[in-house]
Amino acid sequence: MKFLEELNPAQQEAVTHAAGPLLIIAGPGSGKTRVLTYRIAYLIAQGIDPFRILALTFTNKAAAEMRGRIEKNVGGEARNLFMGTFHSVFARILRKEASKLGYPSNFTIYDTNDSKSVLKGIIKARGLDDKIYKPNQVFYRISQAKNSLISPEAYASNVDLVNEDSAAGKPKIAELYALYNKKCKQNGAMDFDDLLMNFYILLKNFPECLYYYQNKFEYILIDEFQDTNTAQYAIIKKLADRNQNLSVVGDDAQSIYAFRGATITNILSFQKDFPDFKLVKLEQNYRSTPQIVKAANHLIKHNSSQIAKEIWTSNQVGENIKIFKTTSDNEEGKKVADLIFELKMQAHYTENDFAILYRTNAQSRSMEEALRRQNIPYKIYGGLSFYQRKEIKDLLAYLKLTVNPHEEESLKRVINYPKRGIGDTTWDKLVVISDQLGKSIWDILNQIESFNLPTRTANTLRDFVTMIQSFQTMLSKKNAYDVAAHVAKSTQILQELYNDKTVEGVSKYENIQELLNGIKEFSISDVVEDESDINNDRSLGAYLQNISLLTGDEKENQSDEAVKLMTIHAAKGLEFPVVFVVGLEENLFPSAMSLYTREDLEEERRLFYVAITRAEKHLFISFANTRYKFGSLQFSEPSRFLKELPSEGITLIGAPERKQPSNLFNTDTSSESGLQKRNLQPRRAKLIRRPNAQIDNENFTADDLSNLRAGNEVMHQRFGKGKVLAIAEGTNSIATIAFENEGEKKIMLKFAKLKILS
Repeated sequence: MKFLEELNPAQQEAVTHAAGPLLIIAGPGSGKTRVLTYRIAYLIAQGIDPFRILALTFTNKAAAEMRGRIEKNVGGEARNLFMGTFHSVFARILRKEASKLGYPSNFTIYDTNDSKSVLKGIIKARGLDDKIYKPNQVFYRISQAKNSLISPEAYASNVDLVNEDSAAGKPKIAELYALYNKKCKQNGAMDFDDLLMNFYILLKNFPECLYYYQNKFEYILIDEFQDTNTAQYAIIKKLADRNQNLSVVGDDAQSIYAFRGATITNILSFQKDFPDFKLVKLEQNYRSTPQIVKAANHLIKHNSSQIAKEIWTSNQVGENIKIFKTTSDNEEGKKVADLIFELKMQAHYTENDFAILYRTNAQSRSMEEALRRQNIPYKIYGGLSFYQRKEIKDLLAYLKLTVNPHEEESLKRVINYPKRGIGDTTWDKLVVISDQLGKSIWDILNQIESFNLPTRTANTLRDFVTMIQSFQTMLSKKNAYDVAAHVAKSTQILQELYNDKTVEGVSKYENIQELLNGIKEFSISDVVEDESDINNDRSLGAYLQNISLLTGDEKENQSDEAVKLMTIHAAKGLEFPVVFVVGLEENLFPSAMSLYTREDLEEERRLFYVAITRAEKHLFISFANTRYKFGSLQFSEPSRFLKELPSEGITLIGAPERKQPSNLFNTDTSSESGLQKRNLQPRRAKLIRRPNAQIDNENFTADDLSNLRAGNEVMHQRFGKGKVLAIAEGTNSIATIAFENEGEKKIMLKFAKLKILS
């Protein structure tokens, strides 16, 4: 078996383990896939019948890759393995045993959309309000129950669960769960969660089946064991109970999927459930530099719930980890884009070598905009570009319609969103009338009484027109943000997404808030260039034009070579030469929702650990002093995780080398931040414009500004009296001035109209 020669001692120990429970703790970059693959190949080479080996993964791709590697080492026998995802393998078995559970052998497997459609019909039939009992949320609740092996009967008798539903205003969830299960069985269908729950029921209620499959699967191997949920582990324990030949590979420090039902308890409790287990630790990292490995070790030691290990590497010493802070999230995006450009030019990296990781999808906005401005191609990994997400396009459609109600595509998109009973039939009628009369559909809607439509439909359309017209009255009076925030609220888009507490719903709500944050920044942009320039237009129309210029060439910018943008959850299992981890701020990372329990906080720390260990050679970490949240500028505190990194092997960009990170992660003003805490209130107050009685516009004359210095008091014809805080010299010198009534602004001096007072 020549393949054993490729392994280090710890890997060999895991691969050649003879029999009995085996727990392989595989640190990041330690070659866990190779170990799992070679262990299966070793078992086959030792004479174990591949038909008696069960190997479970979490993705079909992983299973296919492993089977291919095994086949290279042991030949065609690898095709006889029972290998695949939990769901695919259990579905194969349930096809054979379905009749025992009252299902046909050719049962249908419902995907998520099928399940939601069934629930939608049940909710309607029961006469329940689908705005309260949203199929998406009800399905999520039922899925949680199934993955915890809670049957409809057990759910209905669980006081805590029933009280939770009642407190959330949804006391009928237990009833809907029972009806949904009954309907699925009537339809001869199982959803994905049923594949787990029903297989567990099969093993639990039919001893002959348990005995058969315990003997059939003499050896069981599990990949990514830390990601298993309650149902998956309960099944594995039953199957492995007879022979005890269970080999699991995972890393407790990379358990980050609690929101999907995964529980770190499974890997931490393995030794209790299998007391005769053998523990092998794969601690050599083949991926990262010593600086990155050391930082990861130092961070994860702050978790109390873990299996102790010390990751190490023999890789060549690399560059220090770089940490930098910026004044805002937009500046953070610009800094990241600049660094990518520099590394491409200086170190000859390609776009494929870079990854930008963030805690929430909403953070991609500032990164995308900065990359576009630098003309750097990028790709959103495992998701859509920010401006292509449905919720973003929905709100933008309302905003476009407000500016131009004759824009038919936007009108079509939102005329029935949120749902108001305007279906395809009504829209088709409007299109026919529009074509016949040669008028826009908006013109038709304004004369809806003239056409033969049902009274209810006509009234609904009239209300829709009135709503859009009310938005239009704000255009000349309010800035882009005020209009957009009002539209998001009045259309009920914000409320609808806020009420959806699923993971997907929370993400969509955060995305809408981030769009509004971007509009807020546009509305009160500080840099005043030529004061007669149309670039100073902060109207909604100007914003939409600006966004169109950023997003219009998106398809053309797509290429094989692209910077990868993704959430940290999506990055697990991947690696890149250069990694940027952005947004290391309290209440963002760690998330505000994780601060109530130690378990949640430790999962956030594991998530940061995963982010750090994606990097091979260069790691950049950033945080912003300010970030727009819910439309208002808020100061951000650096993440507590930054203080948990080691002092050695880290450099702060823009800070003296002698200073240690622990002394610098604070919100005090520094020379590089250019933002002073005392100016926050004036900055907010600038939206409330007060007249400057002291300005004599007729006799106002601007001074020569060649001698302007920080500390000078000045008078501006539009903004009134202010004090110069700083002057950034360069091709176009820019003065930062705190005005008494307008807040802080940055003004390009070659265009500025200022009188020096002192």
